[in-house]
Amino acid sequence: MKIALIIENSQAAKSKTVYNALKTVAEPAGHSVSHYGMYGTDDDASLTYVMNGLLAGLLINSGAADFIVTGCGTGMGSMLACNAMPNVVCGLVIDPTDAFLFGQINDGNAISMPYAKGFGWAAELNLQDCYRKLFEIERGVGYPKERAEIMAKNRNIFSEVKSTATNDMLSILKSVDQDLLKSAIAGEEFEKLFLANATDEALIAHVKNLLAA
Repeated sequence: MKIALIIENSQAAKSKTVYNALKTVAEPAGHSVSHYGMYGTDDDASLTYVMNGLLAGLLINSGAADFIVTGCGTGMGSMLACNAMPNVVCGLVIDPTDAFLFGQINDGNAISMPYAKGFGWAAELNLQDCYRKLFEIERGVGYPKERAEIMAKNRNIFSEVKSTATNDMLSILKSVDQDLLKSAIAGEEFEKLFLANATDEALIAHVKNLLAA
């Protein structure tokens, strides 16, 4: 599975801690991790939680990523922005129980974490425990087990409703403020990582045009 990490500007100082914790768990489990920024507080490209959502939508819908790990101060803004995008189902994860239940019940493809809340001593251990509940065990099995069938049914219904309620990603990219979009893809590693992993030709072409503009 291709996992993409996106860090919002107010929490950029914690980027290395989050990245290292994610790699420590995800890579031994057979997943790849691509860090789309921010990488530190002095990055030229600054990501807001709204940009986090746009990036999440672009990466998921283009095939560049299978799962998004993002967040902001409370985690709420990035979660809302991600869930505004087509085909992105993002949960708010604060602790390992949240991670386990989101993975088992909702089986989404993105999480948002509150990096300004409870991020003190041994914070990296909580991060690792959360990631283990997502990436080391099978997701979508259901919890409790006796409700697994109805949970799977509800996930499918939710996907259909979300598909009806949102535009396709290319239409969104063409409609949003183009300066906002260009800022979202301005990270120093974005172009290399995106072009190496994306598979949707229409989205790739649109992004290439934006990068060349």
